[in-house]
Amino acid sequence: MVGRRFILNAGRTSKQGQQINVGKDHDEYNAIVETLIMHPDDMKELGIRAGGSVRLRSEYGGEAVFRCQEGKVPAGMIFVPYGPPTCRLMGSVTDGTGMPTSKGWEVEVEPLLDQPKG
Repeated sequence: MVGRRFILNAGRTSKQGQQINVGKDHDEYNAIVETLIMHPDDMKELGIRAGGSVRLRSEYGGEAVFRCQEGKVPAGMIFVPYGPPTCRLMGSVTDGTGMPTSKGWEVEVEPLLDQPKG
């Protein structure tokens, strides 16, 4: 299936903050960091249904799979909470900050074949 390029912004969510007492080795945490938020029109254009899977590929050579949900993000942009999947997408250059750039990078979004019926 053909993918399309989007601008990715990664960040922390309030749900991640609530999970700090539970830990990162639980299904609840994984569900948070494996969920991508996309504009409904972009999902429709790519044939992605809520809960469907997409593969992201970054300019740094990394890739990761996420479950897709509609959300309040601008068309052409996606949001993903920080976590192990986003780390696979990041480059290694930190510009002396200790953290690779995690905002405004271009990624390819490829819908996978497991789209829910609906």
